[in-house]
Amino acid sequence: AFITRARKEGARDFGACMSPTTAFQVLQGMETLPLRMQRHVANTRAIVEFLGEHDAVEWVSYPEREDHPDHELAKQLLPKGCGAVFSFGIKGGREAGQRFISRVELLSHLANVGDAKSLVIHPASTTHHRMDADALAAAGISEGLIRLSVGLEDPEDLTEDLDRALRASQKG
Repeated sequence: AFITRARKEGARDFGACMSPTTAFQVLQGMETLPLRMQRHVANTRAIVEFLGEHDAVEWVSYPEREDHPDHELAKQLLPKGCGAVFSFGIKGGREAGQRFISRVELLSHLANVGDAKSLVIHPASTTHHRMDADALAAAGISEGLIRLSVGLEDPEDLTEDLDRALRASQKG
C-alpha cells in the first residue's frame, strides 16, 4: 500500500517525466534516425557485395540480393533498404566460424543488433552451442552461419577487418 501511494503521489506531485538530458538524447536520436539508417543501409550494401564475392563465403542472405527468396517482396515493402542485419555462411563450418569470430578486431562479438557499431555472432558456437549439427539444421541454422549487424563505421575499415578474419578462418 505504501509503495502504491508513494508512486501515485510522486507522479502527481513531481510528474513522471524524463530528465532534461535524457529528453535531449531521445530527441536527438529520433531526429537523426533517418540519417543513421541511410548510413546503416549503405554500409550493409557494401558489405553484402564484398561478402558475395569472397572465396571463404558460401552464401549471403540479404533481401536486396536477387538470389534471396523474398527479393521482390522486399523491393515493394522496403524501397529505402532492407536494414543492416543479415547472415552469411562461412566455408568450413563450426570450426571456421569460431576462428573467424576470434580474428575480427573492429566488429564487436555481441548477440544484440541495431547498434551504431558493427556486431557479429556465430550462433553455432554461442547462442546455440549446445545443439548438435542435426538440431541446428532443424532450426535452420547452419554450422557456418554468421549473423552481422552493420554499424556506422567506414565500410572500407569493415571490409578489411572481415577479409582478414575470413582468410584466417580458412587456415585450419
